[in-house]
Amino acid sequence: MEEKKKRLIPGVRVTSEFDSDSNIFFHRISCKLLDSVAKLKFSFHNNTNGEISDPEVRFVSKHLSLHYDLEENNVLLNTLFNVGPSFQFTSTHDLNSQQGHISLLSNLSHLPGYSLHLSTPLPSPLRFPKATFTFPIGEVCLQEEEEVEVVKDDHINNNLFSLNGIVKAQFLNGLCTAQYQDQDFKLRYSYKDDEMSFIPTFSLPSNALSFAFKRRLTPSDKFSYWYNCDSNYWSAVYKRTYGKDFKFKAGYDSEVRLGWASLWVGDEGGKANTAPMKMKVQFMLQVPQDDIKSSALMFRVKKRWDI
Repeated sequence: MEEKKKRLIPGVRVTSEFDSDSNIFFHRISCKLLDSVAKLKFSFHNNTNGEISDPEVRFVSKHLSLHYDLEENNVLLNTLFNVGPSFQFTSTHDLNSQQGHISLLSNLSHLPGYSLHLSTPLPSPLRFPKATFTFPIGEVCLQEEEEVEVVKDDHINNNLFSLNGIVKAQFLNGLCTAQYQDQDFKLRYSYKDDEMSFIPTFSLPSNALSFAFKRRLTPSDKFSYWYNCDSNYWSAVYKRTYGKDFKFKAGYDSEVRLGWASLWVGDEGGKANTAPMKMKVQFMLQVPQDDIKSSALMFRVKKRWDI
């Protein structure tokens, strides 16, 4: 009987993080409810003086989530539901501002890789919704925007349509990407193999050219270099891994004239529960080229407990 009672009690996860740069702690307490159908989370920040800020409570499930801000006494409501195999509705509503967002995603089942996404803010202005059409090699986005024009001290609102898009295709053993956004056109080519990557990028109308070069020296060592031909800024990074839980990185950025080095204990992009002792640690040393005496050593710690 005692074992059955223990199994009915949901497990609690406690995660704490500390950043020496801001001297702020972040804590999150979470547990699964209703046989893992939903999750309850409570989080807050506190400084070294013990002052608590940004307390939040979240209830998260597949189709409904509630985000309650205790300081602002505000609720953010998110919903998601499917209508058949091809349509998905999502909505967001902010209780205090009485504003939100609604969207519809339609997957064209008879055309794999094709979909249409429509979205509009609430309350909805008198304009067309934002439409994004996705296809196997890219996507195109059409959006109506309001532009304010001043004519003889009078403000005239003009509704204009903006078109953005991205297309990707294989070219000469690499991937070529053409992107048009906010009247800027960017052409990017990426060549990669097991040992080397070469990524030039060209932008119009600025005529800016840059390139990135990455070289795997050994299975554990990697060198990366980036250069902007327009500004002559460059950066370089050396990375060495020791298994999956230890990583050393060092680099220099000429734009900010800063050298740095960092050491990771635990997977840099992974979660704390996969790290040794369920704890991730990062040490970083920053050395400004113009003022070496102001060099700073910082660290971040993230620890998880399962109760």
